[in-house]
Amino acid sequence: MSTSTDSELYTGLILLSGADKPGITASLFEVLSAFAITIVDIEQVVIKDRLILTVLISLHPSHEKAICDDLESCAKSLGVDIATLFSLEHKSSTSSISNLVHVVILSNKMHPRAISKLAAGIVQQGANIERITRLASTPITAIEFVISGASQEVLSHTLSPIAALNNVDIAVQPGGPQRHARKLVVLDVDSTLIQQEVIELLAAKAGVDDEVIAITDRAMRGELDFEKSLRARAALLKGLSVSAIAEVQKEIVLTSGARTLIATLHTLGHSVAVVSGGFIEVIAPLLEELNIKYYKANSLGIENGVLTGEVVGPVIDRAAKAAALREFAAMQSISMEQTIAIGDGANDLDMIAAAGLGIAFNAKPAVKAAADSSLSQPYLDSVLYLLGISVEEIDSPGN
Repeated sequence: MSTSTDSELYTGLILLSGADKPGITASLFEVLSAFAITIVDIEQVVIKDRLILTVLISLHPSHEKAICDDLESCAKSLGVDIATLFSLEHKSSTSSISNLVHVVILSNKMHPRAISKLAAGIVQQGANIERITRLASTPITAIEFVISGASQEVLSHTLSPIAALNNVDIAVQPGGPQRHARKLVVLDVDSTLIQQEVIELLAAKAGVDDEVIAITDRAMRGELDFEKSLRARAALLKGLSVSAIAEVQKEIVLTSGARTLIATLHTLGHSVAVVSGGFIEVIAPLLEELNIKYYKANSLGIENGVLTGEVVGPVIDRAAKAAALREFAAMQSISMEQTIAIGDGANDLDMIAAAGLGIAFNAKPAVKAAADSSLSQPYLDSVLYLLGISVEEIDSPGN
């Protein structure tokens, strides 16, 4: 039998599988505790009440047979299967791997072909999948791959088109300690944090919703920039009673998962901010309710209890949104690499580009093309999975 040298390590790979029940892990390690061995690596996963437990040990070769005999008895007593593989290897081969890249994919219906194509793309770049973890399974499936052997830029360039072709959302991010650093998440409001457009809700109260939508459509076609379109739409609200603001506040509906996203980020020590092309008079109570302390939004002109049809102060356009992102990050000493910007429209493009991770949420094609990642499902808390936060870590106070 081979003996190991100082530069080599004799290892045993133990693979246990079977129906999950309390006491399996304790029993396995009780058996192993009788031997002079060292635990090198360990991984356990449970899927539909089936347990897979993998343990890598280092040992003296002379203990191999005794360990195998005791593991065979352990398997019989537990009613599980235990397979082993012993080998001599260089110590360097068991060392940790640096410069890992995290790839998270999401879909409401994860098809095997999507994973096959993405895995092939990883191999194409000479990279290797070191670990696969399920982050969530309902209402969407979220899976994280930890990959070695290729840069973030290369993998993103290769995998993003594959994901798009297979109807899978994807985020490719660097690993290392910074992945778990404190982050600033900045949200757009209209059609992102909430399901509606605030100015359209106000327009409906004034009976000018068709005119407002027409101006919005012109802006989307590039015939008007955001500031001109906003001032034109606000002008149509002239004379509307201020009481309409309270009525609109009651009609606002949060996007599914918004409350969960914000509560979880706060619980985990991250910061959340809002930048809106809408109006602070409408969204202020919502921000207070969600405990969002950092925000920028436009302000309505109000005199004698009615709207003047004017926008007061600087307009929060796409440049102002990016500036707010930088301002909030500086105020909290968070690097721009640790910022996340989430939005759906052209007005969000600059902040999405400026952020460390720009996410297009159910967005227009141009915004998807510009963003680092996109989410096509109507669940805002899916952002948590892109950050590597599993469903078990999520604070769920309700949507």
